[in-house]
Amino acid sequence: MEKFGKSQPVTRFEDQRFLTGHGRYVDDIAPAGALHAHVFRAPVAHGEITALDVDEARAAPGVHLVLTADDLARAGVTEGMAFNTVTNRDGTKGAAPRRPLLAEGRMRFVGEPVALVVADSPSAAQDAAELIELDYEDLPAHMEPAAGGTALHDEAPDNRAFDWAMGDEAAVTAAEQAAARVVRMRLHDNRIIANPMEPRGCHAEIEGNRLHVAVNGQGVWGTKRNLARVLGMDADDIRVTNPDVGGGFGTKAMDYPETYLVAHAARTLGKPVRWMAGRGETMLSDNGGRGLDHALMLAFDADHRITAYRVDSRVDLGAYNSPMAQLIQSELFSKVLTGVYDVQTAFLHVEGFFTNTTQVDAYRGAGRPEAIYALERIMDRAARELGVDVWELHRRNFIPKTAFPYVSATGETYDVGDFDRVLSRAEALSDRAGFAARKAESAASGKLRGMGLCYYIESILGNPSETAKVAFEADGSVSIYVGTQSNGQGHETVYAQFLSDQTGIPVDLIRVVQGDSDRIANGGGTGGSRSVTTQNNATLATVEKMIAAFVPYLAEKMGVEEAEVTFDDETFRAPGSNLTPTLTEAAAMARADGRTDLLVHEETATLPARSYPNGAHVAEVEVDPETGKVTLDRYTVVDDFGNLINPMLVEGQVHGGAVQGIGQALCERVVHDEDGQLLTASFMDYAMPRADDVPMFAFASEPVPSTANAMGMKGCGEAGTVGAMAATANAVADALWERGVRNADMPFTPHRVWSMLNAAGEAA
Repeated sequence: MEKFGKSQPVTRFEDQRFLTGHGRYVDDIAPAGALHAHVFRAPVAHGEITALDVDEARAAPGVHLVLTADDLARAGVTEGMAFNTVTNRDGTKGAAPRRPLLAEGRMRFVGEPVALVVADSPSAAQDAAELIELDYEDLPAHMEPAAGGTALHDEAPDNRAFDWAMGDEAAVTAAEQAAARVVRMRLHDNRIIANPMEPRGCHAEIEGNRLHVAVNGQGVWGTKRNLARVLGMDADDIRVTNPDVGGGFGTKAMDYPETYLVAHAARTLGKPVRWMAGRGETMLSDNGGRGLDHALMLAFDADHRITAYRVDSRVDLGAYNSPMAQLIQSELFSKVLTGVYDVQTAFLHVEGFFTNTTQVDAYRGAGRPEAIYALERIMDRAARELGVDVWELHRRNFIPKTAFPYVSATGETYDVGDFDRVLSRAEALSDRAGFAARKAESAASGKLRGMGLCYYIESILGNPSETAKVAFEADGSVSIYVGTQSNGQGHETVYAQFLSDQTGIPVDLIRVVQGDSDRIANGGGTGGSRSVTTQNNATLATVEKMIAAFVPYLAEKMGVEEAEVTFDDETFRAPGSNLTPTLTEAAAMARADGRTDLLVHEETATLPARSYPNGAHVAEVEVDPETGKVTLDRYTVVDDFGNLINPMLVEGQVHGGAVQGIGQALCERVVHDEDGQLLTASFMDYAMPRADDVPMFAFASEPVPSTANAMGMKGCGEAGTVGAMAATANAVADALWERGVRNADMPFTPHRVWSMLNAAGEAA
C-alpha cells in the first residue's frame, strides 16, 4: 500500500490523461449526431432593432430551428438572466433591468446574442446566420463609467446602477483633517478578458423524459436551478454535468444565455444540440474582469501610522448586471479593504455604471485583487511622499501578532497572522540587500531598475458548506463524490491524496467523482478559493461518520466492546484481538455479510469561519528608457497558506495566478473605440503573457495554521493574482520614479511606458 503523508509534493494523477489527449472536454463528448448551434450576435454596441427577418435562414439547407426573442416568448420562455444587486446608500436597491436571453428590441453591446440557428453542421448554421436580415437604428454608445449619456435602461436613466458605501465617512473626514500627512492617488484598474484555454461550450439532450445539459462550468447545481427557473421545468427533470474543464478563472462560474438557448432548442427539437464558442466569440461575449477607477486617500500621524483610509470607486459593469458584478466591487472588495494594516477608520464608496460593453464579473480573485491593488499602490506612493522605506512603512502598520483574532474595520475576523515573519522571509529570499548592486549594474548599461513590494491578504469566499460521499465499490475501488469542480487545479489528486491520508485507503484505489447533479445532491462548485478547504472539511466529517459506522460492526467481529475499537488512520485495532482490518478490508467483510449500509457514507459539513491567506510578492523589473520595454527580471513569493496538503500543487496555483496578475500589469488590456467596437478582439491585438515574459519564480511557504478549520488550511487558488498586480506595478513605478514619472498606471506596455518617460522629461 502506498501511503501519502501530509504535505507531500505528489504529481497530479489527471495529467497523464490530459497530456495524452484523453481528456473528456465538452466538445469531445457531445452525443453522436448532435445538431450544431450558432449564435447570431449584435454588430453594434447600441441600437434599436427595427426589423429582424429570419425567414430565409429558416429555409436554408440543413437548418432545423431559428430562435429569436419573439420565438422564446411564444414558447413561454420569458425569464431573464439571474443576477444580484446591492443596497444603495439611501436604502433603495441597485438598478435591476431585465437581461434577456436574446436581445429584445434593443442591442446593448457588440456580441449580444440576437438569434440562435440550429443546423446539421457548423458551416450550415453559420451560412444560415448570414441570411438573417437585421435592421436597426444606431444609438449613441455610452462608454465611460460615469453618469450621463444615452440611457441603456429605463431603470437607470443616468446609467448609474448603484451607489453603495461602507464605513464611517464622518470619522474618516475628521481623521483626514487632523492628520500629520495625507497622501492621495488616482488609479485605474484596466479591464481584461479571462481567456481560458478552452472556450465556453455546452450540449443538451433528452434522456428518457429528462433534460441533460453538459456545460464546461465551475459547478452544476446553480445551473440546474437556473435551467429549471428559465425553462419552467421541475428541477428533478434536469440533469447537469461538468466534464473536464480547461480553465475557468471565474468567467465560467456563472451561466450564460447560450446554455439556456441550447437546452431549449434540444427540448423543442427532441434532438441533441451542441454549441462551442470560437475564440472571437470568447473575446466578445465572455464576462470581462476588473474595469474600475479609484480615488484613494491615506491619512498618517506624525509617526507614519495610518489613521484613516478612504476609497471612492467608479465601476464599469458593462451593458447589464452580471450575476455578481455589483457585489464584487462593493461587498467582496470590502472583505480586505484595509489589508494587513491596523487601521479602524475606513470608508469605501462605490458607484457602478452601465456602459455599452460586455458585462464584467468574477475574474481570479473577484474583488480582493482590486482591493489589494489599490491599497498596496497607495502604500508604495505614501512611502515615497513621506520619505520612508516602504518595507518599514509596512512593518510599522502591520496588525501585530498579539492582536489576533483581529476584527477588521469592515467586520472580518482574521483568525491568525504573523505578517512580519512572512515579510522577513521574503526580504531574504528576494535578496533585497543585493538590489542596490543590481540597480547600479542596470544603470551602467543605460537601463532603469525597480523593486516592488505587495503584501496581500485575501478572504475565502462562497458557500462554507460542502458535501462528500464515499462509496466502497464491488471491484475493491473507492469512489469519493465531491461538490466542487476542477477547472485544472488538480482536484483529482488532492482529494484522493487527502482521503488516503485520513483513511489509509491506497490512493490508486480512489476515484474522484465530480460534476454530476444526479450523483451528488448538493455542492457549492468552485470559486473564491473555497474548494479544497471546504471539500476536505466535508471529507473529514464523512470519514468520522464512516469510522463510527464501522466500529460496532467490527467490535462484534473482534469480540470486544465498541469503546475498545480504535482507528489509527490506517487500521482498526482492539486490545486482545488479532483482527486488524484496514478500511477496505472492513468494507469487503461488510459486503460479504450483506451489510450494504456500511458501503456508502455521506456527510455535509460547514466551516465555522473563513480563513485568510496572505503573503508577500516582490517583483524586480528592468526598463529600457529608449523603447519603454519592461523586463520582469526577478519574482519572489512567500505565502502563508497554513498547512499544505500538496506543496507542488500549491506552487503551481501560485505560478498561474501570478502570471495572470503580471499579465494584467504588463500587457493585457481591453480597448473599445468610441462606438463600442472591441479593438482587442483577437490575440493579434490582445496581448496575453507568454513564457518568456516571466522569470523563474522563487517560492516559499511560511505557514501560520488557520484556526478556522480542523486542517489548519487557507485557500491558495487566487492568491497569486491578488499579490502580483501591485508588486509588478510598484516595481515599474519604482524604476520610473527617478525619471520624474509620478502617475504610473497599468498596463505597462512599451508604448505607454515610453510615453510616460517622455511626458515626464518634457515636464521637467
